[in-house]
This record gives sequence, C-alpha cells and structure tokens, in this order.
Amino acid sequence: MIELPETPLTPLVLRHAQRLGPKPALVEAGSGRAVAYGELPGEIAAAAGGLARAGHVPGEVVGVVLPNVPEFAVVFHGTLERGGVVTPVNPALTQAEMAKQLADARARYVITSAELAPAVIEAARDARVMVVGTPELRGPAVKPEPAATADLAALPYSSGTTGFPKGVMLTHRNLTANIVQVEGVFKCDEDDVLLAVLPYFHIYGLTVNMNFALARGATVVTMRRFDLQGFLEAIETHRVTRAFLVPPILLALAKHPLVDRHDLSSLDLIVSGAAPLDPGIAAAVAERLGCRVIQGYGLTETSPVTHLPPEGPGVEAKPGSVGPPLPGTECRAVDIESGEPLGPGADGEIVIRGPQVMRGYLRDAAATAAAIDADGWFHTGDIGHVDADGWLFLVDRLKELIKVRGLQVAPAELEAVLQAHPAVADAAVVPSPDRHGGEVPKAFVVLRHEVELDDLRAYVGDRVARHKRIRRIEAVDAIPRSPSGKILRRVLVQQEREAAASGSGR
Repeated sequence: MIELPETPLTPLVLRHAQRLGPKPALVEAGSGRAVAYGELPGEIAAAAGGLARAGHVPGEVVGVVLPNVPEFAVVFHGTLERGGVVTPVNPALTQAEMAKQLADARARYVITSAELAPAVIEAARDARVMVVGTPELRGPAVKPEPAATADLAALPYSSGTTGFPKGVMLTHRNLTANIVQVEGVFKCDEDDVLLAVLPYFHIYGLTVNMNFALARGATVVTMRRFDLQGFLEAIETHRVTRAFLVPPILLALAKHPLVDRHDLSSLDLIVSGAAPLDPGIAAAVAERLGCRVIQGYGLTETSPVTHLPPEGPGVEAKPGSVGPPLPGTECRAVDIESGEPLGPGADGEIVIRGPQVMRGYLRDAAATAAAIDADGWFHTGDIGHVDADGWLFLVDRLKELIKVRGLQVAPAELEAVLQAHPAVADAAVVPSPDRHGGEVPKAFVVLRHEVELDDLRAYVGDRVARHKRIRRIEAVDAIPRSPSGKILRRVLVQQEREAAASGSGR
C-alpha cells in the first residue's frame, strides 16, 4: 500500500517551486523561452485571477486548446486553483469535432493561442474564448478555491472500449495518486531533463511529462509538434536524460539515418507507452543509443499509468512486458466470458483496481457500469496474462479502438461519417497493419451505386482530424454482422492480418 496525499493536485505539483527558485521548470524547444520554478506560482495565480475577473465560477469547465507550450501548465493549474475543471482539447481536431467535445463537456470558457483562436472561436459557440499572452488572461491574484480530493480536476476524452469519445472524469485524488505511485518505482529528480513531445491534451503527456515531472523538480522541454529533426536537436541541445515516447518515434530512432548526426548520449532511459512496442525495436534502439528502453502501460481511464518496470539495483525489465502493477494497484487477468480470475500465464481480459481509476464517464452511467464492475475493477478491454512474478504481458486487444501513432481512433465515429455519404449503404472500419504507424484505419464499404473510393476517403478526410483519416478502403458485397446486427470486426481484422502476412494487403 502507499500513502496518498490529502491535497489537491496543484500544491503537490508546486511543492518544490519556491525552493528551486530560478531553476528552469519549463523550456520551449527551439526558442529557448523558459519559465522558472519560482515564477510558476505567480503565473498560475495570475491565470486564476484572469478567469475570476472574466466571471468563471468554481466547478465550471474550461477547455484548453493549446500545443505543448509552457503556458499549458500555467492555464491548467490556474484553472484548478480557481476551482475549475480542465477539458484538454486536441488542436488538430476539426471545428465540428472540437465543438462536439466543448459542448459535451459544457465548457464555459476556452483558453487557446492567437494562431488557433479563429477556429476555436467558431467551435466554442457561446463559451468565452481567452487567448494566452493577452491581458484578459492575467488578473489580480485570488485566493485559491478549496478543492477536495474527490473533486473533478480533468476531463480528457476517450472512446473507452468502444464507441464515440466520452468525457473521462478524473479527480484530484486520481491524479495525485498516480504521481505518487509512479514516484514509488521510477527515478526522476531535479537533475533530470524530460522532453515533452507527447501532447498535453493526451493523459500520457499531461501526467508524466507535465505534472509528474514538475512535482519531481525536473526541467521539462516542451515541443509544439513532433518532427524528427527538431526532436533530435532538442535532446542534443538541452541534454535530455529521460523521454516518454510512443512506438512510431522509437521506430525512427531505430532506423532513421538522421539519428547518427546527433549526440544523444545524455539519454539514460526511454519509456514507451500508448501502444504495444515490438521487443525487437526496443532492443535496436537500446543498442543504437546506448540507453535503456522499457515500456509501461496505462489508459486514459487510469490517469493513466498502471504498470511500469521498477528501477533499482539488480532489477531488469522483462522483454515484452510492461512491468508489474504500480504500488497500490491491483491487476489480474479474468476469463472473458465468466469474469473469473485466471492463474499465472493464462490469457484473459486485463482488469485494474486502484486509486488512479476514474470516477466514471461524464453523464454516461451505462458506459461507466460496463467499464467498472461492482467490486471496483476497471475492465480495460485488453487481452494479456500475468506471470508468476506479477509482471503483465499484453497479447491483443479486445476493444475495438484503433491506435494511430499512439492516438485513439474510434471505428464507430468513422463508420458514421462514411454511412452519411449517399453512395454508401454500409461500412465497417478496422485496424490495418502499417509498418510506419503500427496500424491505420481501413474501411470496408457496401456501395449503393458506383463511386470512386478515393472520393470516399477524401469525404471522410474533410470531416475528421488528420490522424483519423481512412488510409485504405475496399468495396465489399456485405459487412459481416452478428444476428443482433453488431459488426463482426474480428472477421475483417483476421482478413487484414492474413493479407498483410501474404503481402497482398492494400
């Protein structure tokens, strides 16, 4: 067991700020613009004051639509100090997608940058849009609103195991617990420099590259967007020691010739997450860069980290494993049909229980009940087994989400777009193996009349974010469905795997 702090999130994150004073807390890659630890509390208080002056009432939701910049941490914690809840929004979403999340979250205020403001204003509808770097977002310091650990702090959106994106209700307790849990097994201190390339709108980046790193007193180098050249330059220039990444970036580190032109010797450890990492790629990166490479596991609904190989003398990560559960976390594999616990080595659905598990899905009692059972176990939808030492090995996904470079894509969302086209009678979307991104969305369509398949791809592309676009499409006579009408995705997925194995996949 671990002792959980009885404090809201922001005081935990800022616990070393006054002592560290001039030490850089957040540094923007490229420009070198920095915010010192000693400046953070004042900047956060000014952002809270700006919200208060604008009329924000404690408990109201604030949308944050920003790339990874130092201001993200300021407005995130300024909102929390004001007693608000943050729903982080992917800046790459289309206007319609952005509007849907902001409306569903009932965001009354939206904070963004000057370059994103025109699109955000259209998506925000009646919500007030505030721009970072302007006087409206700076106000006289106000006394922090008292927050209970059970109060909501963040409202990221996830598709869960199936369906359309849903608001994931994460409390101050969820997020503070996860920081303390990771601290129990993962080395990170004031001498470390972390590279924040994972987007802060994603819970992986938000927790480990922002809140955890700042709570440990490390320096965080932020990247607005990933590009390999800039990524490598940031590591070399800022002497980055630790990096939380996703498999496609590790693939580049393993194979791209550009890597050899940069001094990456400062890197001590890479942690991969958000999607399965091929053990061969991990070994290739470790050998090429001379650093350790491990992978962890977590989900938006678990704040996110549940598993991570521990660090310490004589501790070696097991190839292919995401490690044992964090302190205070329970994990087991259960039979998919009966729900009964399985023994070591037996594959089943992975279920998690711990203080980092979400309160539930926003205004969706049915989805919450389907995800968290009466005993508090969160059903991940992932298939795997736990060995005799308690280390978790993931082997497949029960859930239908497609992971494109670590970002979630819900097949149902793309199917709904396709089915709105007058030429499409039926549609199904499944993951298709891709050597660059792990997997990409592929659509199977039943046509009402003849149409160019590339035109259908373009139709979807105009209506969804870039990472959600259909990359492959195939016309078929019928979509396989169960008697109840549910799409039999496993049939289509198996076809894709066989096509990929034979080299005939499109």
